[in-house]
Amino acid sequence: MTEEHRALRDAVRGLLAGYPARAAVEQPEGYDTGLWQRLCKEIGVAGLAVPDAYGGAGATLLESCVVLGEWGRGLTPGPMLGCAVLATQALLNADKRLLPGICAGDLIVSVAWPGDFSLSAAGRLSGSADQLLDLGASVLLVPVGDELWEVETDASGVTVQPADVLDATRRLATIRLDGVAGRRIGEISLPGLRDLACVALSAEQVGAASRAFEATHEYVQQRVQFGRPIGSFQEIQHRLAEAYLRLEAATTASWTAAEALVAGSAEASTLAAMAKVYCSEALQAIAAEMVQMHGGLAITWEHDAHLYLRRAYADAQLFGAPAAHLDRLAATLLG
Repeated sequence: MTEEHRALRDAVRGLLAGYPARAAVEQPEGYDTGLWQRLCKEIGVAGLAVPDAYGGAGATLLESCVVLGEWGRGLTPGPMLGCAVLATQALLNADKRLLPGICAGDLIVSVAWPGDFSLSAAGRLSGSADQLLDLGASVLLVPVGDELWEVETDASGVTVQPADVLDATRRLATIRLDGVAGRRIGEISLPGLRDLACVALSAEQVGAASRAFEATHEYVQQRVQFGRPIGSFQEIQHRLAEAYLRLEAATTASWTAAEALVAGSAEASTLAAMAKVYCSEALQAIAAEMVQMHGGLAITWEHDAHLYLRRAYADAQLFGAPAAHLDRLAATLLG
């Protein structure tokens, strides 16, 4: 990270520290709207990778990944991943009319992807998506082939149903369209959107893994067993060392993929898939160690360890399971 990245990280971390995820999930929208407004207006997180001509900061995906890392550390609910990253980047290649509202924090837009949608001869949209981010979105971006359509969530024929989720800190919904009138706003590259989603999610996963590791490292120095801190036992030290190596490798995989995407590298898609696979597996392993080393305390509702484990397994399935991306890597690298 550069000095600017570290300053951005510290500013976001300072704001998020006063907003526990447990309290935010009880909000009707699934996140703290006041916090989102502060982050947008004081730091400009929703428009980091948006040109200043549309109300953004004119930065890059790297700066968004710095914020996403802090988002993951606190398991913070909110529209950072779906609206501020996926939706804004989709709109930059289409109709930019909605971008100023998103950057100001006044408009929440969600991309109905992954999904299966079709367009009738009369220009009506039908289909569904099962992993809709940002439950409180007022506008949907619906990909149909390589076209991008805009739909109001309160339009006739739109059904949004909250989904049963493993991870309560990331609310998801199922969206169904039945002959809905939409507005074509441009084109979209679904492979490009997939790569962006994988890289952005990997930044969140690294943030969550980092906090899970830190919390575990702190706990084993405080927990005393047989008259000494359990962190002094060689077995615990070896397991922590392995967790640390996983974290460092995941950090490198995520940041390298983000740099490649920003640079338009020919290897960006391959690196995005690698980041999705490795960061998913690293977070699962580190969160599992967090639960194991905290012992019985970790399985109580009051402790956060189980929240990190839930996030790890839920994130692994978001935007495609690791096995699906491994198949894609095999076809690319071996085919």
